[in-house]
Amino acid sequence: MRTTAIIQHIKSSRLPGTLCERSLPFAVITLLTACALAIHGYHPYAEDGGLYATGIKFLLNPALYPHSLPFVEAHLRFSLFAPAVAATVRFTHLSLATVLFAIYLISIWTTLYGIWLLSERCYSSRVAHAGAVLLVAAWLTVPIAGTSLMLMDPYVTARSVSLPCTLFALAATLDLRIPGRCVRSLILCAIMLLVAAAAHPLMAAYGLGNVLLLLTILSPSPSVRRWGIVGLCTSAFAVAALVQATAPPDSAGYVRIAITRYYWFLSQWQWYELIGIIAPLLILIIATLVVSRRRDLNSPVHQSRQALTAMAVVTGTTAVLIALAFAHESYASHLVARLQPLRSFQTIYLLMILVLGAALGEHLLRRKPWRWIAALIFFGSIFFLVQQSTYPSSAHIEWPDVNPQNRWEKAFLWISRNTPVDALFALDPHYISLPGEDAQNFRALAERSALADYSKDGGEASITPALTYAWAEGQRLQNRLSLESDTERLKALKPAGVDWIILQLQAQTTFDCPYRNDLVKVCRLP
Repeated sequence: MRTTAIIQHIKSSRLPGTLCERSLPFAVITLLTACALAIHGYHPYAEDGGLYATGIKFLLNPALYPHSLPFVEAHLRFSLFAPAVAATVRFTHLSLATVLFAIYLISIWTTLYGIWLLSERCYSSRVAHAGAVLLVAAWLTVPIAGTSLMLMDPYVTARSVSLPCTLFALAATLDLRIPGRCVRSLILCAIMLLVAAAAHPLMAAYGLGNVLLLLTILSPSPSVRRWGIVGLCTSAFAVAALVQATAPPDSAGYVRIAITRYYWFLSQWQWYELIGIIAPLLILIIATLVVSRRRDLNSPVHQSRQALTAMAVVTGTTAVLIALAFAHESYASHLVARLQPLRSFQTIYLLMILVLGAALGEHLLRRKPWRWIAALIFFGSIFFLVQQSTYPSSAHIEWPDVNPQNRWEKAFLWISRNTPVDALFALDPHYISLPGEDAQNFRALAERSALADYSKDGGEASITPALTYAWAEGQRLQNRLSLESDTERLKALKPAGVDWIILQLQAQTTFDCPYRNDLVKVCRLP
């Protein structure tokens, strides 16, 4: 009886009778991809996007960054993402900017399609499917509690690939119950996890954990479900304990870097960030309880929804317990903290928004077009304004190969065209936080070496302890750069091989500064 119901649902939801119905998901997702771009914007060289772009540029031109190689190559060690993008640029003969923009659009589209596939397996009505996709599209850049992650970044990273692959793997896992589709679904799930692992091994590992847990919850045997969940959670906890117990103590220098990543440690979170951990789990627990009270509990869609929400709750609870037990700033080793178990909340947030969006579509929006338009404008405008305030000095959408309006970006591009490839630059270690900078990455835009900065290079050093000394030295040499005298600058920077410096406009100097605008000037050391 259960098998028959599953087959009937698959036929009715995925094989509609008319061409219009078959093309509806693709039309809705394509439209919402364009809306997501308009809402969240695009900033290819900001934040982590700049780190990945720097690595790709190095692969395309190994002559770049001769003095910054350890920080540039740190992002290339475990991931095939940058080599794949570089190969795409070579094969297509398109500019890197164009390829990155295409990947960005594809990543949004595939993520929304993954949400549609999951909602199809959890809800019967098309309004629920569309509601889930609409809310995810409007909330794509929602911050994930205090993890320093967003649901999806307004730039391209390896997570842009691992996220939709994880969603496809979860959808394929739900299809393993369908007679005749088991082998195909298993192969698809394995392929998606392998692609995710090639792009971002850590996020793929959390995706694999979600798949295994979902398989256990879907088991028809109560004992398998019960003891399987206990076994998986206990195993995760035991692995974390073993890693923590066997990891060598961190150096004092590295500890100073680790504690700058406050989001690794729950004890350092603000109260509102803790709400960001608790609220999604409560919402999903309520959703699970609501499903369990439905009369049609044996319906495939409700079983799938209950399994997904239960998986998310168990995953989130386990991640929180591991973080509480093993991610402490006072510990001698911070290896478990480096693995950032709370990053598993990326999938949890997606499932929470899926549940809320489906409920919105079913119970409020229904089949009233004006309501859908109003909902998209209401929810989207919130995040549009957030992105405008986050990147106030940059174009909302930084189109490929178009000159930027950001004045720091303009200075960086001038450097790329007018300074030697082997030049070494110094600039304020906190430059990405300065007024008008908008977290634009120097190396990605200037294509030149630079001493280590506090934020992004600090992130690299936090996961690669071997970079500790270079990071600390970069902070020492560049501290108060715009406030020092020329004599102090020369004394600190010349022995380090620095050729050029970037100063804020008000900084006093007699050095030759061939480029300046109303925020920044680029000066050559004598």
